[in-house]
Amino acid sequence: MKIILFSRPLAFAHKEQIVQIFAAIERYGFDYAVNCEVADDIEKFIERTITPEKRYSQSIGIHDGEAVMVCYGGDGTLLEGVHRLCGENIPVVGINSGRLGFLALAQSGEIDEVFEQIASHALRIEQRSMIEVTGEFEGSQQSVYALNEVAVQRLGATMISVDIMVDNMPTLTCNGDGVIISTPTGSTAYSLSAGGPILTPSCHCFVLTPLSPHNLTLRPVVIPDSSTVELKIHTRSNEASISVDNRTFAIGDDKSIVIKMAKRSISLAVPHNISFYDSLRNKLMWGVDNR
Repeated sequence: MKIILFSRPLAFAHKEQIVQIFAAIERYGFDYAVNCEVADDIEKFIERTITPEKRYSQSIGIHDGEAVMVCYGGDGTLLEGVHRLCGENIPVVGINSGRLGFLALAQSGEIDEVFEQIASHALRIEQRSMIEVTGEFEGSQQSVYALNEVAVQRLGATMISVDIMVDNMPTLTCNGDGVIISTPTGSTAYSLSAGGPILTPSCHCFVLTPLSPHNLTLRPVVIPDSSTVELKIHTRSNEASISVDNRTFAIGDDKSIVIKMAKRSISLAVPHNISFYDSLRNKLMWGVDNR
């Protein structure tokens, strides 16, 4: 078994947690690889050399079933790690050193338990759907993937207009700040803060959430994930922006993007004692009586 450790620059990380992660790797006899961006920082924390063959950049080079990716950070770190996999079917588990965290479910105090479950093959695997986004942005035709959402947003001070077609049928025109197309996994992210509904991860659907619409009758719409959604963007300036998870691109006026469920998915490894409903209660404080 190989541990693919992914994190962002660790200048402000808790040293004791990094030491604990590598102690667990050594205790269970795992092989490991670390992304290049943090390898030098980790060397200082664990006071040992991470050799070149233990470092990776964009190409991980691991085949299915031989590894687990462990993302140390918050949900943004896990999203970035997922895209580093480039579609490889490798389970991903998140250790949350941040705050909210609906993807990085294990808490920093549970590091030993996470590695024990990896060693005993006790992690529960949930398949999380992704969306494929195709269109002309950044000046060329591209296809990119998202686990959480794609958001089209204004760049300047003036509103944009987004015409939305679902399965070639005109559905709504959103005049305002833009629109979010979210997966069930992403329903607790940007879409939730914009007034969208919470979807359980096993739902087979997307949610369309308008951003600050000028027409106050516009509301989030849930559609089946067998649908194809087309967005046509109209701006009063030259460009808008399109955010695909944690990556942002420029998109020009009168351009279109097409969104559909991707053939690839993500295997999210969940510690056996954590459920989605536990996360909702704990992270949204639904079980707290403030009276």
